[in-house]
Amino acid sequence: MQWISSAWSPKNIISNALGLKGSSDMSGGETREDGLVSFGYSLMKGKRPNMEDFYHAEFKKDSRCGEVIGFFGVFDGHGGPNAAHYVKTNLFNNLLQHAKFPSDMQAAVSESYTATDEQYMRQDAGSKREDGCTAVTLIVYQHRLIIANVGDSRAVLCRGGEAIAVSVDHKPNLKEERERIEAAGGVVIWAGTWRVAGVLAVSRAFGDKPLKRFVISTPYMQEEQLRHEDEFLILASDGLWDVFTNEDAVALARSIEDPEQAAKKLTEEAYSRGSMDNITCIVIKFKH
Repeated sequence: MQWISSAWSPKNIISNALGLKGSSDMSGGETREDGLVSFGYSLMKGKRPNMEDFYHAEFKKDSRCGEVIGFFGVFDGHGGPNAAHYVKTNLFNNLLQHAKFPSDMQAAVSESYTATDEQYMRQDAGSKREDGCTAVTLIVYQHRLIIANVGDSRAVLCRGGEAIAVSVDHKPNLKEERERIEAAGGVVIWAGTWRVAGVLAVSRAFGDKPLKRFVISTPYMQEEQLRHEDEFLILASDGLWDVFTNEDAVALARSIEDPEQAAKKLTEEAYSRGSMDNITCIVIKFKH
C-alpha cells in the first residue's frame, strides 16, 4: 500500500525520485560497526499499479548518549503515498529531538507517534487528501528492542527458532478496538472484511483525516531484552503477512544467513504466493 523510500543514500534518493522506472525492486543492507547487528531490506511494488510502501533502516550514533542506535521502520500507505512519506521522513527525527529520548524510550516513541500524526494532520489541513498509513518500527538500543506499531504492518521475533509476534494487528473487529470505536460514535461494518465506517480495514493509523475520531495513532508498544537465543526480527507490511504465517516467514528467513538475501527471498516468495499488495520487508539479525 505505499510508494518507495529508504534510508539516506543518494542512490536510493535518485531511485525514489525516478519512481524506480524499469524496476519494481530495491534492496540493500548494512552491518553495525561492532558486527553484532546487521540488517537487510527489500521492497517490491508487486501487483499494485503504484508503490505506496516506504522504509527506514539505519544505524546512528546519538550525541547525547554516545550509543550507536538502530532505527528501523516499515510504513504502508493507503489512499496515496503522502502520509507514508511524511511519517517515514519525520517520525525518527521527532524521536531524536524528544526530551525523553533515550532516557525513557517507550514514552519517547509513543509520544513521537502521536506528535508526528498531529503534525501531518496540521500541514495537510488545507488539502482534500484523505490518505493514511500503518507503521511498524524497531529501535535497537544497547541490549533492548523497542517495538511499536499502528495498523497491520507486523513485527515477528525469532527466538531459538520460534516465531514470536511482538506487535498487534489493529483490526476493527478486535473487541477492544470495536469498543473504542463505538464509544467514540463510530461503527464497524462488514464490507468484504471488517472496516471502520465500512471504509478502512485497520483501526489505528497515521492520517485518515475523515476517520480521525476513530482511527487513532497511539501505538501498541512492546519491549524485549535481547537474549542469546534471539536470532533475528522481521518487520514487514501486510503484503507479506497476507500470504505468510509468522512461522513460515521465520523458517524461510532462518535458512538464509545474509539478511538482505533473506529479505529479498521473503518478498519474492510473497509475490509468488499471490500477494496482491506492495511488499516491504526488513530483516534485522543479531550475533552474540
